[in-house]
Amino acid sequence: MAPHRRLLALALLASACGGAWRPDDSIAAARTFDVRILRDTFGVPHVRGHTDADVAFGVAYAQAEDDWPTLEQVFAGTRARAAALVGKDGAGVDYVMHLLRVREDIAAKARTDIDSATWKLVDGYAAGINYYAARHPAEVSGVVRALLPMTGADVVAGFVLKSPFFFGFDAVLNALVNNTPIPHAYEEKGSNGFAVAPRRSGDGVTRLLSNSHQPWTGAVAWYELSVHSDEGLDFAGANFPGAPLPLLGHNATLGWTNTVNKPDLVDVYRLRINPGDKDQYWFDGAWHDLERERVWLHVKFGPITVPVPRMVYRSVHGPVIRNDSGTFALRYAGMDDVRPVMQYYRITKARSYDEWRAAMKLQAIPATNFIYADSTGRIAYVYNAEFPRRRPGYDWRGILPGDTSATLWNGYVPFDSIPQYVSPKSGYLFNSNNTPFVATSPSDALKPADFPDWMGIERGMTNRAQRDVELLDSARVISRDVLLATKFDVSYSRRSWVGRWLDAVARVDPRGDARLADGQRLLATWNLTMSDSQPASVLGAMTIGPASRAINFGGDFPDARETLKSAVDWLMATHQRLDPPMHDVIVDEHGATIDPVVGAPDLLRAVYFTRDAHGHLAGNAGDSFIMLVEWGRDGVVHSQSIHQFGAATSRPGSKHYADQIPLFVARRWKSVPFTEAEQRSMLEREYRVGR
Repeated sequence: MAPHRRLLALALLASACGGAWRPDDSIAAARTFDVRILRDTFGVPHVRGHTDADVAFGVAYAQAEDDWPTLEQVFAGTRARAAALVGKDGAGVDYVMHLLRVREDIAAKARTDIDSATWKLVDGYAAGINYYAARHPAEVSGVVRALLPMTGADVVAGFVLKSPFFFGFDAVLNALVNNTPIPHAYEEKGSNGFAVAPRRSGDGVTRLLSNSHQPWTGAVAWYELSVHSDEGLDFAGANFPGAPLPLLGHNATLGWTNTVNKPDLVDVYRLRINPGDKDQYWFDGAWHDLERERVWLHVKFGPITVPVPRMVYRSVHGPVIRNDSGTFALRYAGMDDVRPVMQYYRITKARSYDEWRAAMKLQAIPATNFIYADSTGRIAYVYNAEFPRRRPGYDWRGILPGDTSATLWNGYVPFDSIPQYVSPKSGYLFNSNNTPFVATSPSDALKPADFPDWMGIERGMTNRAQRDVELLDSARVISRDVLLATKFDVSYSRRSWVGRWLDAVARVDPRGDARLADGQRLLATWNLTMSDSQPASVLGAMTIGPASRAINFGGDFPDARETLKSAVDWLMATHQRLDPPMHDVIVDEHGATIDPVVGAPDLLRAVYFTRDAHGHLAGNAGDSFIMLVEWGRDGVVHSQSIHQFGAATSRPGSKHYADQIPLFVARRWKSVPFTEAEQRSMLEREYRVGR
């Protein structure tokens, strides 16, 4: 693009930010972007542009075509207006935006901490959203219309806001707000990742299997796409609404997947408050004023929006929460860091392991495991986190004294010192949200003694991880078939927490409810495999589900009697039997499409579900976007994928609203066209955007 045209576009965008949104300006700015969208036969967008910014513009437009309502929610959240759009359910997001000072940090740091290339990328994405809104005014809500135009800072804010929620910050915050015990266990959100080197694969192929478990709808549901530019962006995978590029997947030479990890990255401090001034706290021998700010949450109630005032506080440690038990401050990994989107951009453009590792050393992504593979046959697993450099001698998992700088950490453990594996002799790596000390064969495993306790590295094992161990370590060759059989495994292990939990259910005293005894007898016949040939499968899944939420990370079992009773009562009320066929109950449901699916909580074939009014356990999270990436002996990449619904996730009128469900439930794949020639061989529609 000619420089004067790009400057004109930026001038138009800048003028649009200065007052009421002018759709004509967004339309004029869009003419400066050079982008084509190639939709394949499954409706998946393959976005091709001259510059990376062109591609980001096209990504935004394609996402908006397929899921505009979710993008509205994401955008409103970055402006602390989620509650104005969706009501009280959005108030928590808005409060956190204010509490964490997301917008203030971006205003203060983003122009210096984020490089110009990343700004061009996020500005291009924002322009794509504005253009879509200008072209489709009937779809734009009044709340979002008042917030437009979107800016690149909004894209940055989305990354900053979401990052802490992946390592349990929300659970700690909720406990403080509600004055309940601080959890050391968080909801088992799931994900599986596998990498197999050519020496273990049996056919000389390097394989990466991406199986991130996410909600099936909403702001962190996966959206499949590929992106290609003349500036080197060349990547296939998936992202979340509001992201300008894929967050996992592969390019021609390397790829990675992510699984959630849960090291202890949130510290809670009890503040000593001045008896004569509730807005002062004692720190290092003197009273200090709490920073105070009144903020307004704009909450939709029916047809009106009501401004609700709230006070937010901050100490030298970080955000402050007051409850009936006292005043507490929070300090957490990635606090005040605005660079996550920049690191994702750099790793996406990496073409070699050295380039990828250099980008990872930015340490701007505060937590999440990375399982990596490349065309050279190298595999790796990084237990990625910004580990605070803490002083030994304190209980960092408990409530810390907030009156001394001895507990006030600054800085993080260097990247080279965090747990990681590179090309272990065993030739394989896995993670299923378990401790990094179980990730490959025992002879190659990292040792807990090599890492200090204050790093807070998790030690838990999920059922999925236990099954990984049982299925992979004993396999002399981890072929494609063995790898896929492992990923789609539908059995629970007696050696996992599930065995202990079912023992607890078996010990329940059923007196007073004969149906509980019937349920116990049925469960006693179960071989722990989800199958229509196993009559206890549905009852087993329903009994295991509530226990899977926390115990994988050290929490307590729920009440076994109440859990069993809830499952028994629901089955009798909806099916008049305790042993309905699994295919009649557990389903993948989207609009009018309802297909039975085999899966259950904390299985490698994970399906988390909710009870619907029709007697179904309808999947709402777990296996979603799945991708298998293979580099052959020639180093050429090929990949396959599947999605739980389809590309047009919120467009019921589209043929791609639910067209992947039959493949998903059958555990079948579709090809990912990566090169332009491959994309044209599967082409359904090609169009330019903005011109």
